[in-house]
Amino acid sequence: MNRPPGGPHSAAVRIEQLEYIAAVTRLGSLRRAAEELRLSQPALSETVRNLERELGVDLLERKRSGATMSTEGRELLPHIVNVLDAVDRLRAAAGEQHRISRMVRVGTVNAATVPLLIPAVREFRAAHELTQVEVVDVQQAEIHRGLTEGGFDLGLVNQLEGDDVPAGFESTVLLRGRPVVCVRPDSPLAARPSVSVADLLAGPLIAMRAGYVMHRYLHRLMGGDGAAFAYSTDGAEMGKLMVAEGLGATVLPDFSVIGDPLERAGILTHRPIAEDDTTQVLLTLQRRRAESVPLAARDLHDVFVRRARELGGTLTVRDGEPSVTELHIKEK
Repeated sequence: MNRPPGGPHSAAVRIEQLEYIAAVTRLGSLRRAAEELRLSQPALSETVRNLERELGVDLLERKRSGATMSTEGRELLPHIVNVLDAVDRLRAAAGEQHRISRMVRVGTVNAATVPLLIPAVREFRAAHELTQVEVVDVQQAEIHRGLTEGGFDLGLVNQLEGDDVPAGFESTVLLRGRPVVCVRPDSPLAARPSVSVADLLAGPLIAMRAGYVMHRYLHRLMGGDGAAFAYSTDGAEMGKLMVAEGLGATVLPDFSVIGDPLERAGILTHRPIAEDDTTQVLLTLQRRRAESVPLAARDLHDVFVRRARELGGTLTVRDGEPSVTELHIKEK
């Protein structure tokens, strides 16, 4: 419910209040924001309520599961970001040595961790020593929700070629690869030039949980025979560890396997799928289209794009229209 704005003698909006509301929005929880800001939860809650009274709107919708931006809050969020960025620029111009650190949150489905994500984060941190990077491993739907509500600044998401880009998002294709079967070198499947669907059905199969693109792909490849899945798990990294421990085979994009420490150590290898030499899996970097983007998030986005170009190329999609030619990741 909207509240009447404060009168002429009400307290002015303080920068720290805007920083606090940005932290609550980013983390999705008053408790987590209070922990990060080193405040008590009641003190943070009161500060946010004071800001809401001052502005005359409810910025947050408070639920048992956490606090999320209200519709009015989402409309004001770009203006809050503008103010905080202007303050950062002012501090930088004034030569302030103790510039307030900020955080960039990246939601990821845990693909291309070694060739792309880790080098990008390392390069970004070398240039932004006071900015914390939080990498959160979640499913695609949670990434989209976090981007929409302000809980994530960037999202790394797998898509199959032809999937639609969600409305209101800018999506940059970082890597383009093919589905492959990931196995141990001592697996009978590794002795074959390619692996058939019948081969996969015959042995223990590790699938990604429902909600992941590779679960959808594997379900389609096997004609909907989900009963063939001996295991299911979250994310490529756990899938590769389960393969390394001899639990079975899994199907992943090749860019999730190529260059992985387990592959370099000879613990994992991969083979193409016999019945499919056309499907393309895209690793995309997504962000909410907005008039203003936090400077740190913009810089990290640029690092991802630059690193992806070194691996093979990028393609930016806005409203469904591509703008840059895209290349393929090269196996080294």
